Amino acid sequence: MSNAFKHYQSRLKGYTILYSTIMGICILMVGSYADLRASSLATNSPSILSAIAQQTNGNDLQPFRDDSGKYGYQHKTTQEIIIKPQYEKAKEFAEGLAAVRLNDQWGFIDATGKIVIPFKYERTHDFAEGLVGVRLNGKWGFIDKKGTVLIPFEYDGNRDFAEDYAKVSLDGKWGFVDKTGKVTIPIKYEEAWSFKEGAGGVKLNGKWGFVDKTGKTVVPIIYDEVWFFAEGLGGVKLYGKWGFVDKTGKVVIPPKYDVTQDFSEGLAPVQLNGTWGFIDKTGTLVIPLRYDNCKVFEGGMAKVHLNGSWFYINKKGECVKECP
Repeated sequence: MSNAFKHYQSRLKGYTILYSTIMGICILMVGSYADLRASSLATNSPSILSAIAQQTNGNDLQPFRDDSGKYGYQHKTTQEIIIKPQYEKAKEFAEGLAAVRLNDQWGFIDATGKIVIPFKYERTHDFAEGLVGVRLNGKWGFIDKKGTVLIPFEYDGNRDFAEDYAKVSLDGKWGFVDKTGKVTIPIKYEEAWSFKEGAGGVKLNGKWGFVDKTGKTVVPIIYDEVWFFAEGLGGVKLYGKWGFVDKTGKVVIPPKYDVTQDFSEGLAPVQLNGTWGFIDKTGTLVIPLRYDNCKVFEGGMAKVHLNGSWFYINKKGECVKECP
């Protein structure tokens, strides 16, 4: 046997021993991790759950109900149980916190299952812009993520903050407050939409229009319905037909469609006589009315429905994905 061959055998034996050692360590590590994770999921221990929570902030979690009727949270993709079922009701996570109900009272938990805001509220909305509307003793107010009351419990109803303003109701009328609790737009409207792109829809004497954040009427209160502004244009309905106005109140696209959706990437879906197409901001029909249903453009494509199939088109109306 040559010296070279003996050297080769010696090195091969060394590699074999090293490989076996490494594999053994890996198996032990995997087993230990699995045991630790199983233990953590069973007890809500922060050791593993905290790491998950830091990465997802609750965005990857969804509520689910077990066979006993209790709610917990599981991972949206893997379906792994992250927070064991223990609640009577549970809402989606918003801004890192989720509203859950226990013993008929609502509180908030973080993505590890830690109670952040105690269970004491009768009803609750979801966090938006750092605040959430909650009801106590029949009245609504707002608290922050520490549970501090920032806007007193004095309203009959409220909605989420949007663009630093929230709509509130009192004695059947609606108005708006800012984050200090100051009433910035008088509580005098029959209904109101939250602010978007600096304009909020309001209803007075049975008709709708828009106000700005000072309370000034920017779109006359003359319409049967209105819809949120998107890309500078808001939807308005008059005599059963929809069109679009700008923020000065100018009618940019006269009401003539049965249904409209938001402008997105310069185009808006519109429906007339049961079929859908797309218009641009001048009102020009750039994609003919031919679809049974459609969605707004995202990433240069829009999902449309025709003859029983959903597929994607580009801004020329050409099929580009999942073509039938």
